[in-house]
Amino acid sequence: MNQILPRLHRFAAARFSPSGEYGLHLTAGLAMLVIATAVFAHLAGAVVAGAPITRLDVEVANWLHPHAHANGPLRSFLLGITHMHSTPGILVLAALFGIFLYRRGHRYSLIALASSVPGGQVLNVVLKHTFERARPHFAEPILELTTYSFPSGHAMGATVLYGFIACYVARHARSWWGRLLPFVLAAAMVATVAFSRMYLGVHYLTDVLAGLVEGCAWLAICITGAATLNRRNRARAVRRGKTPEPQDI
Repeated sequence: MNQILPRLHRFAAARFSPSGEYGLHLTAGLAMLVIATAVFAHLAGAVVAGAPITRLDVEVANWLHPHAHANGPLRSFLLGITHMHSTPGILVLAALFGIFLYRRGHRYSLIALASSVPGGQVLNVVLKHTFERARPHFAEPILELTTYSFPSGHAMGATVLYGFIACYVARHARSWWGRLLPFVLAAAMVATVAFSRMYLGVHYLTDVLAGLVEGCAWLAICITGAATLNRRNRARAVRRGKTPEPQDI
């Protein structure tokens, strides 16, 4: 017992240390992954089982649809938002930010971005075909799509892209305000994209919530993986007496 407690203390201290190969970044990433996966599993179970929240889905969709038909300016604005965050739009935005990362020499951040955005799109397609949930149906639809509804690819793509940018900017900020503001702006963008999908009648509430937590889980995997690789290579360089690479993520 006298030996176990000090070992447990050292293990816990290492997991919550801001530095090190497997420190706080890995602990936070795993915690985010576990929480987001649990929420997604709960939402998926509710959708499959037809839980009461699915009735709320229908009520919200039926309430928003006539408002979307009646409000032309807002409908046009949200159509622009939703088209900008389609799969091609998200990939173009990610490519532009990837060029920025490449020019700055932040290759581990570039690895995380390249794996999170395109990889997240593929994951979303797999999940859609796993659950095969039909989209909302209206007599006079604003948009007509033949793909499946759950989870929302737009909400997932926006979460991954803007979540990644927020993490990157906060990582390099020098003040607490500079670390907080990127997440506030990212949350506002994700919320706008998610609302546009419900307002235009192509997704239910649970679709966009599932897309959001799916994006959080996938982003946690990609950022944590790239950050751990960066820190491991730095630690190995130090042990070999070499100059470590910059820590860019």
